[in-house]
Amino acid sequence: MQKRNVLNSARLLKFKKQRRKVAFKKFSWYLLLFLAVFALVVYLSHLKRLNISDIEITGNKIVNTDAIKATVQEQIGGKYLGLFPKTNILFYPENSIKNALQNKFARLEDINLSIKNDKTLAISLTERTAKYTWCGNAPTVGVPQSGGTSDVGCYFMDENGYIFDEAPYFSGEVYFKFYGLLDVSDVGRLESSRPTSETNPSGSYYSKQNFQQLLSFKDGLVTFGLKPVALYITYDGEIKFILSGGTATTLGPEIILNNDSDFQKVAENLETALTTEPLQTEFKNKYSALQYIDLRFGNKVYYKFQ
Repeated sequence: MQKRNVLNSARLLKFKKQRRKVAFKKFSWYLLLFLAVFALVVYLSHLKRLNISDIEITGNKIVNTDAIKATVQEQIGGKYLGLFPKTNILFYPENSIKNALQNKFARLEDINLSIKNDKTLAISLTERTAKYTWCGNAPTVGVPQSGGTSDVGCYFMDENGYIFDEAPYFSGEVYFKFYGLLDVSDVGRLESSRPTSETNPSGSYYSKQNFQQLLSFKDGLVTFGLKPVALYITYDGEIKFILSGGTATTLGPEIILNNDSDFQKVAENLETALTTEPLQTEFKNKYSALQYIDLRFGNKVYYKFQ
């Protein structure tokens, strides 16, 4: 009972009250100091000398400069938390700018950002180089043809099979053409044989897992004296290399193999067949009548002439 009275004595209660006042004053001063520093940082973040005043674009040859600037300005417009301008050179949204440019302009391969002359946002770009074209899920007319429409709706591809921009019409064999489904993880199953605005393939890959193997096999065909002009991967997983010699209404001869083939082994079988009679002579004398060479069945090579 006496102990309880001591704990509740007027002197002790007064001491506790004083401690609370001191703690409250300290908290108030710290809070005021924090608010003052915060207000100072907000103020400094708005200084013209610390904010982007110009955007400089270099390296682009095809992608429109004004379109790039408009996209960048969208990303640096507004403020963080409604207080800090996104144009501030210390914390402008670099990653957001890169992602927005890559998503909108698939032709851009490398994007580098830096602050130049204190207030200029310098954007250095590298555009993808067109090596091939993707022209839909399946060839519908001869490959190649002159004056026709086989190139309508084609898209450019780079050396890695990345599809990045719509291609203009080319007559003849300007670019090696690819046909067939793209990687499902990129754009899903495209139902039409020609790309449309609803099935734009830009930003996706063509057969990403074995694209380089396909290119190597294509180069091997050239060393065998063949002239491949297109590659078609069917819904069933067959690979068809289409050779030169097609017309406006027919495809050229086809080299057929399975998508899961051992490309090195298949190439060796084809080379052996082309240097062995009777195919060696028939191929030389009756090439225009060749319909296909089928390499889907192990070491056996089947072929057909009209």
